[in-house]
Parts: sequence; C-alpha cells; structure tokens
Amino acid sequence: MNKAFLKTPLGTAILEGDEKGVSSILISEDPPQTTRNIPSPLQEAVKQLQEYFDGERTHFDLKLNPDGTDFQKQIWQELQEIPFGKTTSYLELSKKYGDPKAIRAVAAANGKNPLWIVVPCHRVIGSDGSLTGYAGGVWRKKWLLEHEQPEKQQSLQF
Repeated sequence: MNKAFLKTPLGTAILEGDEKGVSSILISEDPPQTTRNIPSPLQEAVKQLQEYFDGERTHFDLKLNPDGTDFQKQIWQELQEIPFGKTTSYLELSKKYGDPKAIRAVAAANGKNPLWIVVPCHRVIGSDGSLTGYAGGVWRKKWLLEHEQPEKQQSLQF
C-alpha cells in the first residue's frame, strides 16, 4: 500500500492506495507533512485534492478502491452524486437509497466514509439545516461547505 501526505488548510491529508485505486484519504491533526516523491498510484489524487483546495476543481475523477460493505459502498456512491456547492439531508439520502427508514444505517455508512472530500460526506446535513456530526470535526465541515459556496459565505448553523 502506497502512502502520501498533503498539507491542506484543514490539516494533513493522508492518502493511501495502489494500482487498484485510492483506498483511503483521511485528515490528521498532526503537524503538516508533505511527500516529496509521491508514489505514482497517488499522484493524480494529490494533484486533484490540491486543485480542489486552490478553488480550481469541483469534481473528482479518480479510480477509487475503498474497503467497506456493499451497503456502505452503495451509500458512498450516492454521496458522489451530490453536486459541488449543494447539500442534502440524511433523510433525503436514505429516500434516494430507497428506504426512508434506513436513515440511521445511511448516517452510519456516511460516517465510515474513508475517502475524505472525494466522496463528499461533508455535503450531508441535518433535515433542519444543522451541520450535525462530522468525523473530521464540525469546524472542518463548515469550512468545506463555505469553500464550495464562496459567493454565499453563509453562516451555517452548528
């Protein structure tokens, strides 16, 4: 498994993957690290993440290979359908999946997403518009949503 680090405005992104695709992108509180020689299977992912933070990318086009259950992978696929600059609720996501009663399972799968930003779980909010929980910290979720809606710079609820 190859590994690369990318300094971002939100901490150090830790990328893992191989020829089959990117399997994990996590955020760390640890001091910023960068990788001088990025392993070839991760070069495009590092490039696209940097473009995202530079405000030059609104969609990711990467080969992904996350580890998860079939259900989790279905939910992560649904997350990738949420357009840049838009949000949806856990309830709407569970309806789109086909079972409004699966809201807790959908929320749990959302929380297990191993592909930070690329699979945009930060775009899922509470039905009342609140930011609710976020594995990377609600402050990061707020930052990401504001980054994706710079013309609005709205004050998002906590």
